[in-house]
Amino acid sequence: MDIDTPLHDRFGLREFRPGQREVIAAILQHGAALAVFPTGGGKSLCYQLPALQFDGVTLVVSPLIALMKDQIDFLTRRGIPAARLDSTLTADEVRALNDQLVEGRLKLVYVAPERFANERFVALLRRVRIALFAVDEAHCISEWGHNFRPDYLKLAQAAQELKVERRLALTATATPDVVRDICARFVIPPDCAVVTGFFRPNLELRLLAAPAERETVLLAHLRERPPGPTIVYVTLQKTAERLAARLESADLPARAYHAGMATDARTAVQDWWMASDRGVVVATVAFGMGIDKADVRYVYHYNLPKSLESYSQEIGRAGRDGDHSLVELLASLDDVATLENFAYGDTPSEAALRAVIDDVLARGPAFDLDLTDLSNRHDVRLLVLRTALTYLELLGVLRQGTPFYAGYRLRPLRPIPAIAGQFAGERGQFIRDIFAHAKSGRIWYTFDPDDLAQQLQQDRGRLVRAIEYLAEQGDIELQASDVRYRYERLVQAADADALAATLGRRFAEHEARELARIGRVLALVTHAGCQANALAAYFGEVRTRPCGRCTYCRTGTAQVLPPLPEPPPITALLDVAQWRALRAGYPAELGPARPAARFLCGLSSPALIRAKLTRHPAFGALAERRFPDVLAWCSNGGS
Repeated sequence: MDIDTPLHDRFGLREFRPGQREVIAAILQHGAALAVFPTGGGKSLCYQLPALQFDGVTLVVSPLIALMKDQIDFLTRRGIPAARLDSTLTADEVRALNDQLVEGRLKLVYVAPERFANERFVALLRRVRIALFAVDEAHCISEWGHNFRPDYLKLAQAAQELKVERRLALTATATPDVVRDICARFVIPPDCAVVTGFFRPNLELRLLAAPAERETVLLAHLRERPPGPTIVYVTLQKTAERLAARLESADLPARAYHAGMATDARTAVQDWWMASDRGVVVATVAFGMGIDKADVRYVYHYNLPKSLESYSQEIGRAGRDGDHSLVELLASLDDVATLENFAYGDTPSEAALRAVIDDVLARGPAFDLDLTDLSNRHDVRLLVLRTALTYLELLGVLRQGTPFYAGYRLRPLRPIPAIAGQFAGERGQFIRDIFAHAKSGRIWYTFDPDDLAQQLQQDRGRLVRAIEYLAEQGDIELQASDVRYRYERLVQAADADALAATLGRRFAEHEARELARIGRVLALVTHAGCQANALAAYFGEVRTRPCGRCTYCRTGTAQVLPPLPEPPPITALLDVAQWRALRAGYPAELGPARPAARFLCGLSSPALIRAKLTRHPAFGALAERRFPDVLAWCSNGGS
């Protein structure tokens, strides 16, 4: 099959980048491939070009709305029909997209992984020929990866159930273990995994043991170097705000960007920076994913990144035009406690795990769950809860079915008699009965589909199909809510103690891996050798020739991180009498040691949010102390 002609004619490119031809060939010949390319390495072409060769749609799964928008704009300019399905679309836009998808008028459709929790969407896909199923950020499927997400495990299952014809996984960061895991999950032959390497010759790595006053160092470097588009990465939102204000007061064109900002404000900052040739954005990791700006000249890490995977991905946003770019990390042991606390905050207590397991095992052989309710009742973060349920699936205890909605609301767009009048006999009466038995508001009709189906003595599936049809025809606006997850219990009698111990070990192992990742970042900073080669080696790329430009190659001296001073006692940072009174007043939320330590370290949980304790002045009072030390104090002397 000719792939050079569309490369030239449809995409305006003269030649393939490294690895692209091999990935596309693997898709065409074997129906499966894994592309591990560095950030900016051209992963998107690996599904965009094949999409033109096949009958059917290419479904691209990505968590990055910015990437979806940028790529669809590019494809549309090239005359390639593409669309995205995300939360920003109106009901009319969703309806129009669904029509185009079913009618085969789209070559590429971009969706978020969470979309597979939508039973209407999954049902729609069963009516569509999926020629290629492409999953971006595929490292999220692996527990060995740095950003494991339970939703991604469902993607491998969805690919099988939807009988997709071809599979493509893509990522910029995958160690050899993660490569093997992705291939196993998506049934990709090992020889169809194309890893192009992680060394970027145009990036100059500077990894410095930073002095105490990092702001002064950063300000000096920004002033003394030629201006150019710049990203400064920080860990906390408050740091982004403070540092951007400091740089702006020094007459540098700087703005903050973080997830706590309103969507319009974030978009304005992003648009400003994209159009600037010297703008400085001070951002948390919420910034940069899917943004295609080729001329970024500087990427600074004001705080330590949480892993070498994150570091590699973030510095990969520099110099995508191939020109020289400088990436600088100002390393300090001051950052370690904050990063460690994030890892500790995701580890549930043994009591919470056991409570979740007991709750699930007490249900019947088939049941559904409201995950938000379960999260709140047992004080387990939603993502952690989803991970625990995924572990139970992997252990063969549960099997998840297709999610469904327990709540619907619909708004007639035409008079109800006219809507029902389109259908003769019993079908028309069925439509009239839906409106007659739903709860009527001023504009919207609301109902639980199970309850309404029982009242009407009809099958739930028929009811849902009917309202979906009305929505597709433009007769109603339909909104679904209260997602429920179906589960089937696969074992008659499970040992709850053994399961709790197994899950506890898995979460502990995950915690240990996250802590080890922080240690590897510190080890790279202090490495006595070429640091660019050491970073490439972590991802399995062996290089023998030094880069000649990293901090070690330039100085011949390994960096030494100065030790932290002895921290003040906790009693000097916290009014112990007030803390004891607060803890006594909230025995359920703050009585156990781990939730108490989370509170003091500024780590939220469902129980703390529900009790509005995250607004208390003492929340996060010990955020700069190591979680194990705070946990030990809460267990022994903090009550």
